[in-house]
Amino acid sequence: MTSAKSKKKQDLLNEPVSGTLKNMTIPMILGMVLLMTFNLVDTFFVSLLGTQPLAAISFTFPITFTVISLAIGLGIGTSAVIAKTLGKGDVESARDSATVAMLMTAIIVGFVSMAGLVFSEQIFSLLGAKPSMMPMIHDYMDLWFLGSIGLIGPMTGNAILRAAGDTVTPSYVMGAAGLINAVLDPLFIFGWGPVPAMGIKGAAIATLISWAFGMIIILYILGVRRQMIHLKMPHKDVLKRCTREILHIGLPAAGANMLTPIAAAVMTAIVASYGETAVAAFGVGSRIESIACLVVLALSMTLPPFISQNLGAGKMARVEQAFKITTKFVLVWQVGIYLLMVLLAPWIASVFAKEQNVADIIKLFIYILPLGYGLQGIIILTNSSFNALHKPIAALVLSIIRLFVFYVPLAYLGSKLFELNGLFIGALLGNLLMAIVSYHLFTRQFAQPECLVETKSS
Repeated sequence: MTSAKSKKKQDLLNEPVSGTLKNMTIPMILGMVLLMTFNLVDTFFVSLLGTQPLAAISFTFPITFTVISLAIGLGIGTSAVIAKTLGKGDVESARDSATVAMLMTAIIVGFVSMAGLVFSEQIFSLLGAKPSMMPMIHDYMDLWFLGSIGLIGPMTGNAILRAAGDTVTPSYVMGAAGLINAVLDPLFIFGWGPVPAMGIKGAAIATLISWAFGMIIILYILGVRRQMIHLKMPHKDVLKRCTREILHIGLPAAGANMLTPIAAAVMTAIVASYGETAVAAFGVGSRIESIACLVVLALSMTLPPFISQNLGAGKMARVEQAFKITTKFVLVWQVGIYLLMVLLAPWIASVFAKEQNVADIIKLFIYILPLGYGLQGIIILTNSSFNALHKPIAALVLSIIRLFVFYVPLAYLGSKLFELNGLFIGALLGNLLMAIVSYHLFTRQFAQPECLVETKSS
């Protein structure tokens, strides 16, 4: 937000739409490849400990994703407010919002994590975890909850940078944090030299160290190098105004994001009825999904600041063009990813599973669910675009419809009719129906220009 133009920042208001999105998204993809690949290392090394530790860490995914989704949602609100403000040319207000966002996210995520720590026994029992698994779950989650404040670096800090058009720096930070996690995982899980083997607890420690690194680096970049946040507490009037603006979008966005892991928790509970092997395989499939959809996830981080800045500048034709370009692209891209995953399914299953039953379910997951990842991409991009247009309630309603009208109910119905095959097919059908609804509702925005007219209250 300094007056000097950084080479890392894109001009989101004037440069060609497709080229700008490509230049913003490619660095994000590279950073996310490193981050998600190295996060998958957690699952791989824990899988070497056996099926029960793998099942235990699989039970933690819905909860960790819930807290992470909360931080991502607040980051969405942060990015939307800052990008729109920058689109209007108000740099000082953008700096105020960035400062408040860092403080607010730390407080909210810290409070939620402490509640999770206190009630962890009840939470994981509801998910279907057996008493024998609780010690391993505690080994991982107790440390994870305590260190979760480190999420403000990779989530909120990177959202601030993206709002200003810089996606290169966040990719470096994500990649470096992921590399640290990958190096420390085997060291702490299995031990080496003076470092004792800590098992599943070691995976949590590695994660926390990588987060701490990311938070320190982000705070230095934002506060010292770029001067994008204030280094002192803002005035109480600024705190109230910025908090209200960010939470107006951030809370519904966080709610919408948190619905996904909540739905995943319900799905995990359904899968748990088929035994520990099914839970272990489903956990592996969920991690693989994050890799398979990383281009969609990268676009969901780069498209919103583009939309919000152009919204602030009143350039709605660029918003429509950007949305249609990205949705068409992800449909084609994800078909290619599906074909690749089908070819690699036997190898993937053999890498992550020691038992044949687990490997068979992993392959079943890959043969069915990834067929709908392009449709899922349309849903994700539609929701993030509604948030970028400062219409968070629309995004929240669509998320509720997707998960609790289509995705989970159809998966549950399928499981009752055709067991695990039916569960995966039902989830696929849910994504198909919701993609049609999402695309229709968002493109209808541009057929009714009055819906996009700014009001002073917004």
